[in-house]
Amino acid sequence: MSAAAVQTRVLRVLRVVVIVALVAATVLPFAYMVSLSFVRIEDLLRDPLRVVPALDRITTETYRQVLASEEDGGWGFGRFMRNSALVALAAAALTTLLCVPAAYALTRLRFAGRRQIGALFLAVYLFPTIIIAVPVFVGFQVLGLGSSLIGLVIAYIALTVPVSVHMLRNHLAQIPESIDEAAVLDGAGRIQTMLRITIPLALPTIMSTALYSFMIAWNEFLFALLFLSAKPELWTVSLGLTRLSDGQEVARTVLMAGSVLLTLPIILLYAVAERALTEGLAAGADKG
Repeated sequence: MSAAAVQTRVLRVLRVVVIVALVAATVLPFAYMVSLSFVRIEDLLRDPLRVVPALDRITTETYRQVLASEEDGGWGFGRFMRNSALVALAAAALTTLLCVPAAYALTRLRFAGRRQIGALFLAVYLFPTIIIAVPVFVGFQVLGLGSSLIGLVIAYIALTVPVSVHMLRNHLAQIPESIDEAAVLDGAGRIQTMLRITIPLALPTIMSTALYSFMIAWNEFLFALLFLSAKPELWTVSLGLTRLSDGQEVARTVLMAGSVLLTLPIILLYAVAERALTEGLAAGADKG
């Protein structure tokens, strides 16, 4: 057997081993977390190493306890998830509305400083988030938005717009400008061309930027802590999870149920729109 054939077989085996290892490292912790969320605390204390609970011992009491309001003896995750959904949906929608015309202008319009402006969108990420988080919070406090969901949504928009514009700009740059020129010859204006031609062609990437914005807003913790720490009734699900993890009296099964509630919506959303997300991210990775 030649050296090339041996090398090919070894690489093929290594590829399978690496894929299996990565899948196991990703799936097994989540599966264990889900399993623990359906376990009674007394069963966990009796047999902490058991991964799959007995069918007759499975319980949903942990989820009822996590989702129930504090007045009903729960942890209020239903309210936290509602707040997170409102913030994430608003941030995703507004970010998309802003980044689509911005990316279109950067790729289709010719004006002084166009390249420099495009570079500035990425320059924001040269600085750690904590550096911009505190000044943003102080400024919003002056404006009276420092402890509100509206202020948090605006902060998330500022956090996600730069990379969203960069992703979408690189994809729009691959769409031939001759299509726009043909539309102009047919009497269409800039806005009509963008709405009827550019947006339909770039829809997968637009969906991926919206999903990216939603996931950032749903999982983000630092800005939520700065803006909402003084108002527990406005907490998002990420802040609610820290409350569970910091409580000494909270059972580990309850903490696992809260973690599942934080993670599951993103997994379901990604599964539904996986094709659009991967196509959009791949397009945004190309050099524009």
